[in-house]
Amino acid sequence: MKSPKYNQKVFAAAAICCLGLGISSAAQEAANVVPANAAVSGAATNGATRTSPSAFTDAAAPYRIGVDDVLTISVWHEPDLSRTVPVRPDGQISLPLVGDIKAAGKTAVELQSELRLSLAKFVKDPEVNVIVSDIRSQRINVIGEVTKPGTYPLTQSMGVLDAVAQAGGLRDFAKKKSIYVLRLMPDGSRTRLPYSYQAVVKGSKNAQELILQAHDTVVVP
Repeated sequence: MKSPKYNQKVFAAAAICCLGLGISSAAQEAANVVPANAAVSGAATNGATRTSPSAFTDAAAPYRIGVDDVLTISVWHEPDLSRTVPVRPDGQISLPLVGDIKAAGKTAVELQSELRLSLAKFVKDPEVNVIVSDIRSQRINVIGEVTKPGTYPLTQSMGVLDAVAQAGGLRDFAKKKSIYVLRLMPDGSRTRLPYSYQAVVKGSKNAQELILQAHDTVVVP
């Protein structure tokens, strides 16, 4: 039988051995850990691009009222002054007491402020609320040899190809080389913009998509 002192020595030796293995394992794990800044630096060196989440948090620009939009204007405790009105072709609206006031090109908040100032001459501390209840200004037309000619909502960065696709595509006898866009000018006239449909579809080097604007008309002969 081993003496108690012998057993104590064996136990101490085993404990020291285990401690040494633990320290070695921890050291190995520490060697394999790459600091966060080193990982980013390495990615940059290898040509990888990292985008900060804040790059995607830019708020969209506020909507600006356009011709043909329908506005709901409410004046607190003044039902006779509250109206739902369309924006006329001249960009103005008409309201009791205020008369004609320009709305096109302004945000709802900007128009609210102007109406509040105008009504303050007749109403004490008027509370005005402006809502664009029907957006009709941001639209384009597609006519001619397409499957579904008509009026369509204008989306951001919408091109002629997008408009033709929304209209169901070209018909069999559409003249692809003769497609053009009629653009409404500030003076009320329309100008004709040629469009190279086949070059854009083929992805030709110098071909550029024509980005549409509100009230444009895509004509497919």
